[in-house]
Amino acid sequence: MVHYHRSHQPRKTNTDEESQNTVMLDCSTSAYYKRTRPKLLSFLFLITFLSCCYVFAPLFLGPSFPLSLLYSPATENDVNRDGVDANDSPCSSVSTGTICCDRSGYRSDVCVMKGDIRTHSASSSVFLYNSRSNNNVSRNFEEELQHEKIKPYTRKWETSVMDTIDELNLVPKNLNLGGVGGCDVQHDVPAVFFSNGGYTGNVYHEFNDGIIPLYITSQHFKKKVVFVILEYHSWWIMKYGDILSRLSDFPPIDFRGDNRTHCFPEAIVGLRIHDELTVDSALMRGNKSIADFRNLLDKAYWPRIKGLIRDEERKAQEKLREQVSSSESSEASQQQYIIRQQVQENPTKKPTLVILSRSGSRAITNENLLVKMAKEIGFLVQVLKPDRTTELAKVYRSLNASDVMIGVHGAAMTHFLFLRPGSVFIQVVPLGTTWAAETYYGEPARKLGLKYIGYQILPRESTLYEKYDKNDPILRDPTSINKKGWEYTKKIYLDSQNVMLDLRRFRKRLHRAYEYTLSKSKLSLQHQQM
Repeated sequence: MVHYHRSHQPRKTNTDEESQNTVMLDCSTSAYYKRTRPKLLSFLFLITFLSCCYVFAPLFLGPSFPLSLLYSPATENDVNRDGVDANDSPCSSVSTGTICCDRSGYRSDVCVMKGDIRTHSASSSVFLYNSRSNNNVSRNFEEELQHEKIKPYTRKWETSVMDTIDELNLVPKNLNLGGVGGCDVQHDVPAVFFSNGGYTGNVYHEFNDGIIPLYITSQHFKKKVVFVILEYHSWWIMKYGDILSRLSDFPPIDFRGDNRTHCFPEAIVGLRIHDELTVDSALMRGNKSIADFRNLLDKAYWPRIKGLIRDEERKAQEKLREQVSSSESSEASQQQYIIRQQVQENPTKKPTLVILSRSGSRAITNENLLVKMAKEIGFLVQVLKPDRTTELAKVYRSLNASDVMIGVHGAAMTHFLFLRPGSVFIQVVPLGTTWAAETYYGEPARKLGLKYIGYQILPRESTLYEKYDKNDPILRDPTSINKKGWEYTKKIYLDSQNVMLDLRRFRKRLHRAYEYTLSKSKLSLQHQQM
């Protein structure tokens, strides 16, 4: 299920101490001057200190070290947005041999490393080797300045889940420190490190917290990138392999399970995220948008869909041969088969409606009557009940070919991403889920170019109506109940509520979707004839 957090909208926060490193260099022979000493001595100390810093800073930092990495103060504008323009990010330009961490985002931290990068899974570390001076002062200064820790997951504000995410140490090392191991696997392309922990297992979170941020972070590499995954799951690789193959030409690496030293010239640790189930083109190189992500899904799933179609055709031909062999009139059977194929390929131009069915909570109890009504209106209806084991290519095939999708608010509504822009998405909104339904699915659906219709049920359409008095706040004022906390929302509105649609009321929305689909088809046909 989606984890509701009204407070997760970007808000101003205190400046992250990690983004403002304070460097103290003891360049004088005097360790400390009391405030009671004469002002002249204090002035002389200040002059001496600044002179030392000016003279020795090039030795400590090296000529290419960007002083801006000493601290990266977050402006109010940066704090109040989830994404950062790829070209305006504090880490958009990183010098070789340095680590830059952008911690200004509300949803995630992102660190960039450049140079001789080596994994060390046993210590949960990624080392950055360089050839700077190995004198004690320089070495201590360098490690204090750049040693970073990061949890590469995109729910930074949610402490409870972040406590479960594995932490990575990003550690600078000096090449001449001794004991430096070689590379077991040398890569000549960058790496992107991210975690598959947290809420992975829920399709909404898999796309919102993982797949879409992975696209945002890595698409500009044009597949010349390696994914290094913390909390690696083989089932996740199998489930999203079609998409991963469109983002990377290389097999992903299990950070914990692969103890070899992998070496990279560059690495991004953590994923960039913009908003709920979307891609903000203003923050992307090349102005990529959620429509571009959807096009990537199309390219990812069509090879598999074509395979499914070939399998179905083969089975149909085998069945036809069996019928022909047992029939006295093979010619008649062949003609019937041709007619059936024509109907399947072009089912009388009826608009197609897919109902995403639920079992358990938030199910439509009169779904059979909804199907009957939709057919009477003129729809060709398919009832789809995807679960965690359902192959996504099959779900994509059904929704990509549909004109309208209906479903009750829940994680499965993430599949609106599979609808073609211009299609209709009707979300049934149970009591107590108005804000979440609009924030997590309604607004993102519009950004994708869908015709979104939110059907807010009345109290009498909820099974809660049978359990509580009609004047109970649970029915009359769900907002007040939600304010009590997530546990109330989950227990009452998400886990204990089903929906019995007022079909007369719902018919108006469904008929409107039908008319919209027909008019859109007519316009498309006229355009093709011109």
